[in-house]
Amino acid sequence: MNTMTPLLEIRGLHIDATLPNGSTAHLLQDISLTLARGQVLGLIGESGAGKSTLGLTALGAVRGGAYVRAGEVRLGGIDLLTGGPALLRDIRGRRVAYVAQSAASAFNPAFRLIDQVIETSVQRRLMSKADARRRAIELFAKLELPSPETFGEKFPHQASGGQLQRAMTAMAMCARPDLIVFDEPTTALDVTTQIEVILAMRQAIREEGMAGLYISHDLALVAQMADAIMVLRHGRMVETGSVKQVIEAPATEYTRQLIAARGLRHAVQPERPPLLEMRGVTAGYGNVNIVENLSLVVPEGRTLAVVGESGSGKSTLGKVICGLLPAKAGRLVFAGRPLEPDMHRRPLDDLRDIQIVHQNPDMALNPRQRVREIIGAPLGRFQGLSGAAREAAVAALLEQVELKPELADRRPGALSGGQKQRVCIARALAARPRLIVCDEVTSALDPLVADGVLKLLARLQAEEGVSYFFITHDFGAVEALADHVAVMRNGAIVATGPTAQVLQPPYHPYTEALIRAVPELRLGWLDAVIAARKTRSQDAFPDRRPS
Repeated sequence: MNTMTPLLEIRGLHIDATLPNGSTAHLLQDISLTLARGQVLGLIGESGAGKSTLGLTALGAVRGGAYVRAGEVRLGGIDLLTGGPALLRDIRGRRVAYVAQSAASAFNPAFRLIDQVIETSVQRRLMSKADARRRAIELFAKLELPSPETFGEKFPHQASGGQLQRAMTAMAMCARPDLIVFDEPTTALDVTTQIEVILAMRQAIREEGMAGLYISHDLALVAQMADAIMVLRHGRMVETGSVKQVIEAPATEYTRQLIAARGLRHAVQPERPPLLEMRGVTAGYGNVNIVENLSLVVPEGRTLAVVGESGSGKSTLGKVICGLLPAKAGRLVFAGRPLEPDMHRRPLDDLRDIQIVHQNPDMALNPRQRVREIIGAPLGRFQGLSGAAREAAVAALLEQVELKPELADRRPGALSGGQKQRVCIARALAARPRLIVCDEVTSALDPLVADGVLKLLARLQAEEGVSYFFITHDFGAVEALADHVAVMRNGAIVATGPTAQVLQPPYHPYTEALIRAVPELRLGWLDAVIAARKTRSQDAFPDRRPS
């Protein structure tokens, strides 16, 4: 197979959008690239840089309200922008596929996962239903999903966020397309799972002759996944080149800033009295307990970070704190007073004092409401603001989270993933809470914006004494913000204590495994990890021979 023949060619692409006030926004300006089979191009840049817009255009799609002003997009020599609806219907799912940032919104909650994963392959008659099921199960195993033979029988709500993300990757790969656009595909995954997923993606692309556009804000992951990198900012190409060239010798100051943004550290703070105490909490769904007899403390004005693999119970704890999932046993004590397990029985003061920022902004924001309505609702309910006072408060909150006040007129569909997450943060801040449950709040953000959000959270903590229950798999964010860390595995706490203590050797073995799985910004890191794993496996099973 000739991998030098371009599969995807984009030439002189300009995409504009008409804003609600009638003005024109230039989303992409004069973008050109080529991509051969078996190759991956990483698209890097801050939120709103145009990464997702470019990725969708490679599939022949344009965001709502946007239009192509000039340029061409060719897949195997065929111009997708002029081929018409019939061509696009024919190639989508079969020749091109998309792995979105938000897995939860990609699945129909009424159907089992296996039926949705194989749907395109069966409907397009690319393979029989039996063959498609075997292919799906094979991909489930490659992507390290639990019980691959039966995993697909689950409905979407029965899988964790990380599991759904991997299931969506399997759905995209099932029909063996020529081109896959990965739009932040590991955002929702813990660090150990990330390794397995990007390895499976890279192997599939190389072994099956696919090509990939890999959109991410994580340079370390891109360095392992991609052959080349394109850096975007404000819709323009800042620089492009091989991974080695861009990572080791960046040509522009902006790229150097993206690389430097990974270097966050946090100073240890003195102890404070508890704001929230969880005593012997057991919680789960139906007869299945996700966490059992668990106790934790969040100090007043401080941050407790909870880390662990997908499915370990982190988000379940967050829901228990907010009253979204009443605990089956145990007690919650907030500011010295008992907290009702069910949010519907909590007084208004408790609802105001405890807010949440969800992992998935697409599921947390009403697509029919404008930003001013989304942020304005808690301002009205908890602060009694209306009219001009509420409008001014909305604008101030948008500026706090580094968004322009003009975005108040937009609906979520007109925002990037990072912008939507910041709107969620602004909505939580609108209540002036004492505790915010942050469920992967920076996972959808590029390094510079994530750095800004972490600094914002730290400033609010210093100025207003707000506490954070910080759910994350990003150890950089933990070091930047957290005073204490709790490491979870299978619903239990395996290590807890001050951040400097838990994240320094000697580690708990599971903590060490998580830390070693954090991607490093150097070439060949993933290959070294895989080699080390093979060595450890051979040492553990010396009689094992290759099959």
